[in-house]
Amino acid sequence: MKIILTHEVTGLGTAGDVVDVKDGYARNYLIPRNFAIRWTKGGEKDVEQIRRARKIHEIATIEQANEIKARLEGVKVRLAVRSGDAGRLFGSVTPADIASAIKAAGGPEVDKRRIELGAPIKTLGAHATSVRLHPEVAAKVNIEVVAA
Repeated sequence: MKIILTHEVTGLGTAGDVVDVKDGYARNYLIPRNFAIRWTKGGEKDVEQIRRARKIHEIATIEQANEIKARLEGVKVRLAVRSGDAGRLFGSVTPADIASAIKAAGGPEVDKRRIELGAPIKTLGAHATSVRLHPEVAAKVNIEVVAA
């Protein structure tokens, strides 16, 4: 199935790219989560709008991405969440929670869609995440999850 990506998808492409994927992947994952739309002849007009919007929000150069990476890796992020007696969280820590915690800790504003969690964070303690700043630059951010 031919689709137009509306968000960056790791391993597939960036917003505005027209890609071919398996039908089930598009129908069951990408389209319901608004990561992509079906490709149509009329949809080609949307591609230019998506690309223009991406350029506005995108980090333009590798040097700029490296500056933001240095700022991110220097920030100590603490996230207070509700937890049970055994150190298990009620729910899990989301990329949106991490983005707001980075901002609150004095770091740069980060788009939640650029934060990659290796596995869901459901316990207290120190966890490492990755933030994709540029296709060639990723910052490692250490997060300390503490009980609220």
